[in-house]
Amino acid sequence: PMAMLMEEGVITNKRKNLNPGKSVCTFMWGDRHFYEFVDNNPGISVLPASYVNDPFVIAQNDNMVSINSALQIDLTGQIASESLGFTQFSGTGGATDFAYGAFHSKGGRGIIALRATAKGGTVSKIQPGLTYGSVVSISRNLVDYVVTEYGIAKLRDKSVRARVDALISIAHPDFRKELKKQAEKLMIW
Repeated sequence: PMAMLMEEGVITNKRKNLNPGKSVCTFMWGDRHFYEFVDNNPGISVLPASYVNDPFVIAQNDNMVSINSALQIDLTGQIASESLGFTQFSGTGGATDFAYGAFHSKGGRGIIALRATAKGGTVSKIQPGLTYGSVVSISRNLVDYVVTEYGIAKLRDKSVRARVDALISIAHPDFRKELKKQAEKLMIW
């Protein structure tokens, strides 16, 4: 999809403050068409992760948008995208780096996009607290927006109570009542 979007002129990178006109990455993966597109393409720069994932480099681009996902989020906005409990599913990648960079970019914003449930709709990904042992991949202090199929929760600069309300509103309807009950029990709502 990236190659097609670039070929169609949808992605131009012309508004970037840093590396204008170039797509910057640390690695690539795609089909044959993609590899033919990137081969010797002057609009593509493959650079070390120490540069590409540096939050202070990322923040130099105005209006930076970071889009990450999560395995689980708690009602205060802490993001677990690497593990559930002590079971590791992935590495951190650039989640923290890009969330931090976008948060500090002039006009920047970070988005956490996830389905509201897992395991065929039987488990809410929005939980009162993260599963014991889960790694916090992105601090709640760096989360701007959380998006599920039930809406958008704006968390930046919100109180804990407002965060709880916003996150419950985008949880699957089958889990909202229990989330409210647990939030009251934990005295965060």
